Amino acid sequence: MVLGIESSCDETGAGIVRDGKLLAHVVASSMDEHARFGGVVPEIASRAHLQSFTPVVRRALAEAGLRLGQIDAVAVTTGPGLSGALQVGLAGAKSLAYAAGVPLHGVHHLAGHVAADTLEHGPLPEPCVVLIVSGGHTSLLLVRDLVREPILHLGDTLDDAAGECFDKVARILGLPYPGGPAIDRAAKAGNPDAVTFPRPLTKAGDDPYAFSFSGLKTAAARWAEQHRLRGAEPSVADGAAALQEAVADVLTRKALRACRDHGVRTLIVVGGVAANSRVRALAEERCAAAGVELRVPPMTLCTDNGAMIAAVGDLLVRSGAEPAPLDVSVDPSAPLEYAALTPLPAVAAA
Repeated sequence: MVLGIESSCDETGAGIVRDGKLLAHVVASSMDEHARFGGVVPEIASRAHLQSFTPVVRRALAEAGLRLGQIDAVAVTTGPGLSGALQVGLAGAKSLAYAAGVPLHGVHHLAGHVAADTLEHGPLPEPCVVLIVSGGHTSLLLVRDLVREPILHLGDTLDDAAGECFDKVARILGLPYPGGPAIDRAAKAGNPDAVTFPRPLTKAGDDPYAFSFSGLKTAAARWAEQHRLRGAEPSVADGAAALQEAVADVLTRKALRACRDHGVRTLIVVGGVAANSRVRALAEERCAAAGVELRVPPMTLCTDNGAMIAAVGDLLVRSGAEPAPLDVSVDPSAPLEYAALTPLPAVAAA
């Protein structure tokens, strides 16, 4: 029985996994508290984690019909993320592991997103291409054994991630935060062909796997500005639909190329933006045409949650991985190299 704790941003999550099976999944979000600021405020997020941690863990244990003493290990996100938010989750996880007398495992947040798919579709095929697309991350990975082997980065975002692009353009269009769901809702009434937005880094000679959404954001801002200079408001629905189409086109085009170039027959799409309806639909369409199996977690497992961290912890325990040392710390900007992440305090590391 592995209890997973997630607190890297504005969701406090607790999940329980046993042998790849999800037993409990509870999330408390502070998103509404951040919405009036148009983005996540780190101090507000940290305080929300402090308030939510114990109720969320208690609900997860109740959902699984367990007592803390029946937990065999605790896994917790140790990076990347907001420093204060990560510290709250780690402190709480250390307390639980100490009280239960069980090992603690530090987990990389992005590896958690990858592992989330195993809770729905079973073990990851070896190898597989993984497209991680979220508010702060857009990456193409080649994954073999998630917890035993290093994770190979095929390409990453050079500036704004896809989710950041959605958030920033949503603000320009007068849509609420978070921008991703707002763009998705508005796009349903729009025409994706009404505006011609660029497809960044898709020309011959460009890095085939790298991403860049800053220019797309700027193009959307200029399009809206040109309308307003003429005294007219831009069509929010058409702008949202065209933007969403451009993002989905770039993401899926590069992901399918990675599958083709590396002879991989399975594409896994994870992260918060994997909940976007057009990204899902276009990925399904292009994977079917290419004969590639597409795996996308349920929408409840796409956004940050403790279940995905428990899933990594479960894999680590079953692989015989060493637990984290007692003085494990956090790394807010940790690169994704391995699923296990056990950074030490700077003084100890020196």
